[in-house]
Amino acid sequence: MEQKPTRVRIVDAARDLMGTVGLARTTTKEIARAAGCSEAALYKHFASKEQLFLAVLTERLPRLGGLLEALAVDPGGRTVEENLTEIARQAARFYEHSFPIAASLYAEPRLKARHDAAVRELGAGPHRPIEGLTAYLRAEQRHGRIGPDADPRAAAALLLGACAQRAFAYDALPEGEQPPPVEDFARAIARTLMRGLS
Repeated sequence: MEQKPTRVRIVDAARDLMGTVGLARTTTKEIARAAGCSEAALYKHFASKEQLFLAVLTERLPRLGGLLEALAVDPGGRTVEENLTEIARQAARFYEHSFPIAASLYAEPRLKARHDAAVRELGAGPHRPIEGLTAYLRAEQRHGRIGPDADPRAAAALLLGACAQRAFAYDALPEGEQPPPVEDFARAIARTLMRGLS
């Protein structure tokens, strides 16, 4: 069986380790070991752990940014509510997968500050989905598909905040109890938000 390219193995190993022990406790040395390469080989592909973290977010977790960018340009012939349902579905899945990876950063304030600075330098960060969804909603506002008095930034924060909260809150459910399916959650969020945007 042919071995995967080194970069692919590195990103896969980073996703697995970050998902089990968290971003803060995962070292590049451990990632390299799990990927079957040297730490020097890892740094040939990624300048920092933050850059590797962004690769995990964009290449191994459910995609959110691409959808928001595409919708801001062209809503694709669907209704605003249908688009918001798809955004909520993908955002809920994204946060469900990314929350366990990034949560460990909040336990170490100095590490989080360094991480935030490095991510900002790379032009990324948790604010980007809010900006993307705000841009999409402003485009819909210009086309008259949502009310002129609606607040696109507040609506974006409400939708994405609910999706992030879903990832956090349902970890605390009593054993055996399941959260509502993502599909039902996404439809309910979109339908409720539309009442405020109309």
